[in-house]
Amino acid sequence: MTHALRTVRQMWRLLEPVHATLYYAPEAFEEAAALGYATDERWPSYFAYRAAPLGPAGPQLVKALFYSLSPQMVERYTAQAWRTAAPEQVLKARGAAVDRALQKLLGDRIGSPGLREAAELTRRVCEAAETAGRPIAAANAALPWPDEPHRVLWQAATILREHRGDGHIAALQAHGIGPAESLVSQAAVGAAPQEVFSSRQWTDEEWSAARERLAARGLVKADGRATGEGQRVRTAIEKLTDELSAPPWDTLTTDETARLAELLVPPVLDIVGTSLRPAQSTLGIGMTYDYE
Repeated sequence: MTHALRTVRQMWRLLEPVHATLYYAPEAFEEAAALGYATDERWPSYFAYRAAPLGPAGPQLVKALFYSLSPQMVERYTAQAWRTAAPEQVLKARGAAVDRALQKLLGDRIGSPGLREAAELTRRVCEAAETAGRPIAAANAALPWPDEPHRVLWQAATILREHRGDGHIAALQAHGIGPAESLVSQAAVGAAPQEVFSSRQWTDEEWSAARERLAARGLVKADGRATGEGQRVRTAIEKLTDELSAPPWDTLTTDETARLAELLVPPVLDIVGTSLRPAQSTLGIGMTYDYE
């Protein structure tokens, strides 16, 4: 492995705000509203935008792939998604939303040599990514590349994010952690307060049942905090996720990856500095794990 796992994790954290722009930018809600989606909350457009590369995927498929979201929630939003607009319409709106949002967020950086170089380097990583067994990553990788560097960067960030997410599901399952348990275990190790995960719409009863299942395995205490074994398992999951995310990065030298990180910091600060995303959200939750 060319890159340390901490570097792989750092690059995920840098690219995540670029990807997440789609789910919070006003322009994304405007494009969704023009198609007929409700925009009083972010979920109708979230499900449509994220699932659109899969085609007219039904609730059963989306439940399997959007692992940590409540099945009832997936059913409610996905069942309506393609009655409102076809996936190809949603993909067109998604591209327009990203284009408009990033032009506004990045300002004079649009078309700059630095942004173009960052897009080219990130695209190289994407094109080295194996998508076998990673359905959401594969669906996004199959889409044509846009021409504009800011849109290339967003698409590359999205492919890598979904590549990591697909691998994370495999890591969770390898350790016997189900959908609800995946959130309970994150809260247990302090990745985010339990309230932050309420947007995933598991009921109190479902959350409690998941906690009880983890407690029966000795992974959480009665108060919901992780035991030593719970910390060990969660760390193992994150390490495996990083290991599964690492191979595409070996297409870059360590110097090229360091250069990409340097190039990404200014535009990412532009995005993060707008407070577009809440201070705490369910996207890009991660901690520093000492496993090297």
